[in-house]
Formats: sequence, structure tokens, C-alpha cells
Amino acid sequence: MRARLALIAANTFREAVRDRVLYNLVFFALLMVAAAPLFGVISIGVEKIFMVNLGLAAIVLFGVVIAIFVGTGLVSKEIEKRTLYTVLARPVARWEFILGKYLGLAATLAVNTSCMAAGFFVAVAYVSVGLHAADVNLLVALYLIGLQLLVMTALAILFSSFSTPIFSAAFSFAMFVIGNFVEDMRGFAAMSGGPEGWLVRGLSYLVPNLGAMNVAAQVAHGQPVPGALILADTANALFYAVAALAAAVLIFERRDLK
Repeated sequence: MRARLALIAANTFREAVRDRVLYNLVFFALLMVAAAPLFGVISIGVEKIFMVNLGLAAIVLFGVVIAIFVGTGLVSKEIEKRTLYTVLARPVARWEFILGKYLGLAATLAVNTSCMAAGFFVAVAYVSVGLHAADVNLLVALYLIGLQLLVMTALAILFSSFSTPIFSAAFSFAMFVIGNFVEDMRGFAAMSGGPEGWLVRGLSYLVPNLGAMNVAAQVAHGQPVPGALILADTANALFYAVAALAAAVLIFERRDLK
């Protein structure tokens, strides 16, 4: 089983790395991060704050775009090329195919995010004339961004298990936007009350709280991220990623591929 998962994941990683769109997105993200110090000059005295906010925003934005556009095409491309039938004709379970695809894309995102993070730290070091002890909080912010990408990858694969790439991308982007406004939704529900409030509150617990994983403002001002928040975000991300993958497996197991 492990050998089959590793083989599918490695093949997915190779395919994703060869994707030209992927290279263009990573290049543009690195360009944005590298250009951040130039924009920071506009705001004298807050160059580093501006740099950290812009750099982290670029990493999460382009990471999510990669997760969605690559993730939503993983299953459909295999069906269109008819390579899926060859894979499933061998002793490979459908759940192994889905999990292997997820692991391969997660590895791709880990490599791409590491490249963008390296450029980000170079830009931070340039702006602040070296790295300082407080900059360790940037690693926490990058870790939480990684959690967001793991969740978005799982959601992209979930939607791709039953829908077309276009609709899967639309659904995934909608989940990303809603997930960043979960706290606002809960605040609205608390103020409104009644059936509408209950509905909004219920919806807010169905989607991952991605907004809680965004600590760019805190780390930009040198504020430490509480350990309780890191643990809560980790548990939240793992729960939704596992739930989305389980749903994707259940749907894919029952999907008629003929």
C-alpha cells in the first residue's frame, strides 16, 4: 500500500512540477516578494511592516491559486487522458489514488512555498538589515499558511471528485473567501439572532476557519503567536483536510467512470 501511495504521489509531483502555469505563478510570487522592499520605501518608518504583510499575502495568495488550479485538474486530467483506467486496472484502490494525488500535490506546494519563503526572508533581511530573534514568528506565520494550503488542496480534490475543473475552481475559491470571513459571520450571527443568525452560525462551523490562520498583522508588529492558537489551528486544519479527503474518497468510490 505504501509503495503504491508513494508511486502515485511521486508521479503527481513530477506532473505538477512540469506544469508551465505552476512555474509562472511561482515566478510571479517571488517577483512580488522581491519587489516588496521597493514598495516599502513609500511608507517611511514602516517598511518592514509593509514588507511582511505584502510578502505573506503574496505567499498565501499564490499558494492557494496553485492548490486550486492544479488540484481541481488532478482527477479530470486523468479521466480525459484515460490514464486513470490504466491505473485502476492495476491493484490500486480508488482511495489510494485520491490520497496519493493529495500527497503529491501537498509535496509540490511544500517545495513551492519553501522557495517563496526563502525569497521572503531575503527581502525581510534586506529591509531590516539582517534577521532578528523576533523574526522567528515569521516561521509560525509560514507554518499556518502551510496549514491553509493543506486544507485548500483537500477541498480542491474534493470538488474535482464530482465536478468539472471550472466549477471545482469556483467552489474552491468560494470556500477560501468564506473561510476568511468565518469570524465576521459568527459576529453577524450573534448580533442578528433568529433563524438567519442560526443559519449563518451553522454555516460558519461547516467551513474551515482560514481567517484564524492568518497572523500576518501580528507577526508584522513583532507580536508572538499564542501556542494555544497554533494548536487550535493545527487541529482545525487536520480535521477539515481529513474530512474533505474522506468525502472525496466516498464520492469517487461511487462515481461511474465509464
